[in-house]
Amino acid sequence: MKNTSKPKIAKRPKTTVRTIRSGTSVSHSHSLEELAEFWDTHDTTDYPLNRVEFEVSATARHHYVAVDPDILSGVRQVAHARGLSTESLINLWLQERLTVATARKANKAV
Repeated sequence: MKNTSKPKIAKRPKTTVRTIRSGTSVSHSHSLEELAEFWDTHDTTDYPLNRVEFEVSATARHHYVAVDPDILSGVRQVAHARGLSTESLINLWLQERLTVATARKANKAV
């Protein structure tokens, strides 16, 4: 059976001009377009504003471990077949092994 329906063409979203009620504090712009035009020709360093302080924790959350290239190749193949990233599969496997090892240790202690 032949499909006679016309292909759907995606409509472009309507462009709207968003207004800013009171104007911005530096550029005194009343629309996003005015604001964009202002910052296209000005630099933020010319307008020192209130100083903002914050703390950043730079603790590493990744740990690198050397893996034999042949093992890594196999892990990548399995991960791809399961629709996972290599890192996700490795983390899942490590969590499973840790759970088993912890359970065995608890059973031996009893």
